[in-house]
Amino acid sequence: MKWLTWDRNLQVRLFGEMLIQIFFWMFFPFMAVYFSNQYGKETAAWMLALPSVLGLFVGLLGGWLADRIGRKKTMIAGMLTQGLLFVIFWFASSAGSWWEYLAYVGMSSAYLIYLPASQAMVADLTEEAERRSVFAVFYAAMNVSIVLGPVLGAYVFEHHRLLVTLLCGLVLIGYALVIALFVKETLPVRQKQEQMKQQRENPLVAQLRSYRLIFLDKPFAVYLLASSLIAVVYMQTSLYMAVYVRENVPVQTLFSWADGTFTLGGTEVYGWMMGENGILVITCTMLVTRWFRNWSDRNALMLSACLIGTAMFAMSFTANVWMLFAFMAVFTLGELIRTPVAQSFVSKYAPADLRGQYMGASNLQFTLGKFFAPLIIGLAGTLPPVGVFGAVLVCALVSAGLFAWLFSMIARQK
Repeated sequence: MKWLTWDRNLQVRLFGEMLIQIFFWMFFPFMAVYFSNQYGKETAAWMLALPSVLGLFVGLLGGWLADRIGRKKTMIAGMLTQGLLFVIFWFASSAGSWWEYLAYVGMSSAYLIYLPASQAMVADLTEEAERRSVFAVFYAAMNVSIVLGPVLGAYVFEHHRLLVTLLCGLVLIGYALVIALFVKETLPVRQKQEQMKQQRENPLVAQLRSYRLIFLDKPFAVYLLASSLIAVVYMQTSLYMAVYVRENVPVQTLFSWADGTFTLGGTEVYGWMMGENGILVITCTMLVTRWFRNWSDRNALMLSACLIGTAMFAMSFTANVWMLFAFMAVFTLGELIRTPVAQSFVSKYAPADLRGQYMGASNLQFTLGKFFAPLIIGLAGTLPPVGVFGAVLVCALVSAGLFAWLFSMIARQK
């Protein structure tokens, strides 16, 4: 599906989200250094952990709002809130107070209000056969931002932090205005009628009842567990894999020519591996999506889990730069197979009147992954690298088994 034929809602959001993600990645990756310098490393660690805990609840709220008040209103609320909190952060930073931290917590969480509504709108506007391709394009655009944002932020945040903060706020507020003017509501008509019946119901009671139904949905609970295990594996790219490469990969020749050589080692190799991952995601997302468009969700998710886990496990057996690059390419292939399929699966599985809430609940996999992923590093104190990466492989294989179980349950229900 070519983007020129998309609904205008999707076209506006594709470019809008890519822009706001560039500003997001110019700012947030450098906050750990900023808070460490301001308050000390131990205090900063706790300060940076709080938004993840709060995100458990905010993401669920965003999904509920998307189904209750509509996709468009929820997206505007999320963007406008985040933009205003950036402005508050800018003001508090220039004045010097703890208000900047409170604004940071709010900024980190506000996007989780926007995200389920955004994902639900994609599902509302696309046919099932086209959905993987659309999600794949959005994923590739996000990765363009992930590559560009930190490169720009490495200079701009250090020298013009207050200016970047203010610009972020203004861009987010501007994007909220664009949504208000050019994006149409996509909440199903039947769902709007249900809202009218529920207007007098206590919002907190209604939200708790809806999410109770979701988490008692056994197949979805299995999906969430399997996806959380894959999130633990994926997040090792910025955790144990970084440690392993830095400590175990010596300086070695990458290229040589008549008058000299080009060498890499340790941290430099890790940077190149992550750069390889970003470039492959940007350039190959649509190609891989086309290759696997006829694969079932079950087979695609299982293959993806096996590729991601096996590629990371294989890294423990080598310190050769070219071999590490090859295994990173296999890892990225698994990532590209999985992402559009996973998003498409949730949109197909969720009832139309609970689509936003299922999307919000599905995003818990990343919060749970962030919580449990650091435990893998703890194994490094007692196990060699092959043992630590072996634990990572076990997580991936268990995830693949859970996906097989999930689809057998769905088949029995049908």
